[in-house]
Amino acid sequence: MSEIIKTDICVIGGGSGGLSVAAGASQMGAKVVLIEKAKMGGDCLNYGCVPSKALLGAAHAAQHVREAGTFGTDATLNAIDAQKVHDYVHGVINGIAPHDCVERFEGMGVQVIQGAARFIGPQTLSADGKTVQAKRFVIATGSRPFIPPIDGLDDVDYLTNETIFNLTETPKHLIILGGGPIGIEMAQAHRQLGADVTVLIRSHMMSKDDPELVDFVRSRLQQDGIHIVEQTSVESITQLNDEIVVKTADEIYTGSHLLVATGRQVNADSLDLEAANVAYDNHSIRIDERLRTSNKKIFAIGDVTGGLQFTHKAGYDAGIIIRNALFRLPAKANYGALPWVTYCNPELASVGLNEESARKEHGEIRILRWPFSENDRARTEGKTHGLIKVITTKKGRILGASIVGPSAGELIQVWVLAIGQKLKIGAIASMIAPYPTLGEVSKRAAGSFFTPSLFSEKTKKFVRFLLRFG
Repeated sequence: MSEIIKTDICVIGGGSGGLSVAAGASQMGAKVVLIEKAKMGGDCLNYGCVPSKALLGAAHAAQHVREAGTFGTDATLNAIDAQKVHDYVHGVINGIAPHDCVERFEGMGVQVIQGAARFIGPQTLSADGKTVQAKRFVIATGSRPFIPPIDGLDDVDYLTNETIFNLTETPKHLIILGGGPIGIEMAQAHRQLGADVTVLIRSHMMSKDDPELVDFVRSRLQQDGIHIVEQTSVESITQLNDEIVVKTADEIYTGSHLLVATGRQVNADSLDLEAANVAYDNHSIRIDERLRTSNKKIFAIGDVTGGLQFTHKAGYDAGIIIRNALFRLPAKANYGALPWVTYCNPELASVGLNEESARKEHGEIRILRWPFSENDRARTEGKTHGLIKVITTKKGRILGASIVGPSAGELIQVWVLAIGQKLKIGAIASMIAPYPTLGEVSKRAAGSFFTPSLFSEKTKKFVRFLLRFG
């Protein structure tokens, strides 16, 4: 007979979303069981956000040395030690890991089971020889790399985001399949660390972002020496000794390493969801606005629900679930102010509607732009390659914003607040921004909304009329 555990909430998955639910629920007095079959911290800590940004940090440091001469500084990049870069990346992971470890959560009162979970009933599952019965379940099993059905791919030694951070030598020539955030970030990181890089993209680079702003990123990557091939289809892949040969309809590319970054696949197929009466398909577990599955006692959170797959989305989802599962409040998720960022140089950050979506939904819109080349702080630091683009209704309600440029991920946050709080453009235009800061691009873009009326001939006539009276 297996051990039977009865609990208030059972969380399946120890990634960002699952850990947030487990910690919050436990600290609020609920009895919590957390099940994780692999590494605590999930994809974000071990294979995603943390190692990728650490690798980019190392790459950008090398690039800063190369470009130091622009400022009159005599600096030379003598060498890049790939082993030390590897050690730095894993040192960052190890520094954060204690926040997500088993011992910390057990210290909070969470019972952690290390094993694979499998439902055996609508409110019962099995894991590591134990049977767990819970009042509420939360599925937070995340996603894994999607491996496309390309002829020969299974027979070559390819990399994914789960293995590329284990490299201790710089690839001679890295071929990347995919032009989304992972592919683009890894392309620039490895190029700046000394590798030749070719990116093969089936459609368009960063296709979910505003094409006007993507142009800035594309031109910088090409300036770095990255070969980008868009709208190409890979026909076959073969391994020839130490080289990987990728054949497309138009060309043959030969590289030392291959990174597959063609999207994500949800981790739901091993849970026996049918036994729990939970509806799902290959793309996601189906949920309602309250993040409940077809079994209302079971919630799903983060990547496994499909849509935008970000750590901060999973963290937001955790709050929705806590309100529903613990406090029985009918809280609904609203992703209208959910931002996303690609952390290359320049960064590209967005929130809300893009130009195409805004036109479809609202018809007549206003588009506000301000280039970084007109920002004094950007000029002082030689970072003028960038643009802010804001979408509003004709009456000034903010619908969306995108920024490409230095620190775009930081600068977008004022627009996240504005959209989330349904502010009008005048709130940003009247903001007092310290001088000189990059943040002034937001104020300047917002202020341009009023330029046509403020400096119109009608306004001039009215001012001249008033001046007649002294």
